[in-house]
Amino acid sequence: VQLQAFGGGLVQAGGFLRLSCAASGRPFSGYGMGWFRQVPGKEREFIGAVSSGGTTYYPDSAKGRFTISRNNAKNTVHLQIDSLEPEDTAVYYCAADWGNRLSTWSSKAIDYWGKGTLVTVSS
Repeated sequence: VQLQAFGGGLVQAGGFLRLSCAASGRPFSGYGMGWFRQVPGKEREFIGAVSSGGTTYYPDSAKGRFTISRNNAKNTVHLQIDSLEPEDTAVYYCAADWGNRLSTWSSKAIDYWGKGTLVTVSS
């Protein structure tokens, strides 16, 4: 089972970025899929997730500039970040989890993690 995130890179503040994550090894249509991010020295931060049925959840800290979507036929999940800020610089991780309510997602209890992709936002 693998999750592979891609689409990171160096971007300018004010722009937007779309990250993608491809799942392989098993069907993920029944899993919730989502995104976290982490900067050195800080805990992995939950950005949001999408249920198998397409319902999204974003914690209050992430509402407004982040949009998560998924394509079950392609086993992919996407994260669009609008109005990028230098504070968005982080390693972004995709995640898949079975059964837990999206609003309870925690970095300490996720079934599958992808390798991160680095996003650097220049001012």
